[in-house]
Amino acid sequence: MAKVTRDDVARLAGTSTAVVSYVINNGPRPVAPATRERVLAAIKELGYRPDRVAQAMASRRTDLIGLIVPDARQPFFGEMAHAVEQAASERGKMVLVGNSDYIGEREVHYLRAFLGMRVSGLILVSHALNDLAAAEIEAWDARVVLLHERPEAIDDVAVTTDDLGGAELAVRHLLEHGYAYVACMGGIAETPAVGDPVSDHVEGWRRAMAEAGISTEGRLFEALYNRYDAYQAALKILSGPDRPPAIFCSTDDQAIGLLRAARELRIDVPGELAVAGFDDIKEAALTDPPLTTIASDRPAMARAAVDLVLDDGLRVAGARRGERLKVFPSRLVTRQSCGCV
Repeated sequence: MAKVTRDDVARLAGTSTAVVSYVINNGPRPVAPATRERVLAAIKELGYRPDRVAQAMASRRTDLIGLIVPDARQPFFGEMAHAVEQAASERGKMVLVGNSDYIGEREVHYLRAFLGMRVSGLILVSHALNDLAAAEIEAWDARVVLLHERPEAIDDVAVTTDDLGGAELAVRHLLEHGYAYVACMGGIAETPAVGDPVSDHVEGWRRAMAEAGISTEGRLFEALYNRYDAYQAALKILSGPDRPPAIFCSTDDQAIGLLRAARELRIDVPGELAVAGFDDIKEAALTDPPLTTIASDRPAMARAAVDLVLDDGLRVAGARRGERLKVFPSRLVTRQSCGCV
């Protein structure tokens, strides 16, 4: 059976191949509704399937969006990747996902691979973008949107949540319960990265404590972002002589590890220890007790990132940084771990 071509569709629909192309690609020129319906009917009748490889070679762009995350095994990044995939599907695009594992060289590897595939754009969740990765993006003149984090190594469009304000909300709420002070489980960083959400969470904790006139000296504890390493760190924190009355964790995953350690040490939460997290991953509502946390609108953030990365006017020369940063508000979600009933 001969392969159905675009010419065949055009003949049956009684139009030009250019119009068929506009219908298939949703542009760049508009098509009258009646003509569009004829083209779609012809496509269905003939069983025409566009040659995406040929289209990509002609346009030097594919129907793919590259997404690089630190670790999709972590629930937050897994949920974010799923939200990006859904948003991209609504725009007729597919998503390629690469895990950097917080390793700069691996991030550069995926940058080169995805950009070499001529993706329509790149959405990057980068913990601390290095100069080599930034140079790679510049060399390809790639359309890039930073999501969740906004490292200063690259001045491009970013979609984030209000990490600083969200952390302040959580810590103020814990203090309003009457706890003498709130400790903080932050990340591990020899030099805090600018634009790193966890650094903003720690800074938000400091500000809320300073606002209440309470010292933070000796009350910041380091832990990796995942629940397994946080659990080990929490065992040491909670077994010490000066156990905090309340702890704000910079991620929900850390808080889940902390809750596991508290249960193992027979520490009642929230009777003897109050806990709050950040991210509102789906598991936060299922912990024992359910976790008080800070939520962001990940589906809306994902849609904004996809829309921005597919927008031809995104890379406007000379645009100011403030015009290239879209910040979504944070929201306090109260559950039982903080002492709320």
